Amino acid sequence: MKLAIIGTGYVGLVTGACLAETGHSVTCADIDAQKIRQLQDGIIPIYEPGLEEIVVRNRKKKRLHFTTDMSGTVREAQIVMIAVGTPTQPNGAADLTAVFAVADIVAANLSSYKIVVNKSTVPVGTADAVRQRIGKIAKEEFDVVSNPEFLKEGDAVNDFLKPDRIIVGVASERAEKLMRELYAPFVRTGHPILVMDIRSAEVTKYAANGFLATKITFMNELANLCELVGADITSIRLGIGSDKRIGEHFLFPGVGYGGSCFPKDVKAMIKTAQDHKAPLKILEAVDEANAVQRLKIVEKVLQHYGENLRGRVFAIWGLAFKARTDDMREAASIYTIESLSGRGAEIQAYDPKALEEARKILGNHITYFDDDYEALAGADALLILTEWAEFREPDFEQVKQRLKEPIIFDGRNLYEPERMRDLGFTYYSIGRATIRCGR
Repeated sequence: MKLAIIGTGYVGLVTGACLAETGHSVTCADIDAQKIRQLQDGIIPIYEPGLEEIVVRNRKKKRLHFTTDMSGTVREAQIVMIAVGTPTQPNGAADLTAVFAVADIVAANLSSYKIVVNKSTVPVGTADAVRQRIGKIAKEEFDVVSNPEFLKEGDAVNDFLKPDRIIVGVASERAEKLMRELYAPFVRTGHPILVMDIRSAEVTKYAANGFLATKITFMNELANLCELVGADITSIRLGIGSDKRIGEHFLFPGVGYGGSCFPKDVKAMIKTAQDHKAPLKILEAVDEANAVQRLKIVEKVLQHYGENLRGRVFAIWGLAFKARTDDMREAASIYTIESLSGRGAEIQAYDPKALEEARKILGNHITYFDDDYEALAGADALLILTEWAEFREPDFEQVKQRLKEPIIFDGRNLYEPERMRDLGFTYYSIGRATIRCGR
């Protein structure tokens, strides 16, 4: 099939590359001319494991193309996928400006029957709005389909190629048949294509992210309770995760969720529910609790040093919102650094992949390092905010030598408290007893 992907962010680029991998002719279009030039030159603007290899391979095979000509791309395609951003508005609603702009381009260039697919995460009712917008102008037949993505940043390529399930919301047998053909190569191992009505598909995406955000937040709040009552959240995680009704995933406590999906989607679902006078009070509480949890490490720093941090220097390992990505959107590091800097502290930061993105957001009022140990030099303490694998087994003797004092604030529970005691560290973590040097 000839496919058009409009938008070359995480979703659009991964979707286009992976569909090209199965033999389709895919053209990814974007209004960002600089990004398109980079992609044409083989430069991938995001870090996502495995993506660069697929892009390069399919560019050589001439199955994957990049352009700014959205009109031409739409005219030639059988299926047009909308994969543009839907950022949060001040009232919490998803901003559909880019989605509707693409719908207008489709309407003006609909030369034959096409399927218009919403890959962007959009509120319930968006497909109907897109259909009405296109239908006012277009003379040819078309279908609008909801096909939400379920890609984890850091493992997006694997998620697309080996999906747990594929959700397709359709309103015609013709659209269903073509969508099943499109995704047939990805479900040969038995994972299902779940076909449903369009509005149910739209809600399914938000429901999945809302539920996962709730699991994370529940564990974070439980961890906070554990610190007060003398329990260990790691033992509790293993205890409840072994229950098949609960499952072991998304039970790791930390410094809150971030990224491009959970914060935005939780707020959008809350707003949709409020608009329909059916408030989702659980999600409202999740959103509020996460805002507090993002500053949990700051709270521990202030307990140790007091409110005035002027003259203090803190090393930070990990700036991205999670490991295996360079995405800084809604990262806990942003809130942590702003809070510490606002109290007079100096920051020395390291991240394996996110330094360039961090500079765009945090500017030059902190110091960036290309080496994790160099970031420790002369710092009062180390703060760990992202669970990169390279942080799991560091040279602790070198860490002690470079820090002024052997103090670690671990927002990801990477180390065992007993081991840190034996190594002579004062060690703060989430939901576990604090280890104090010499005790």
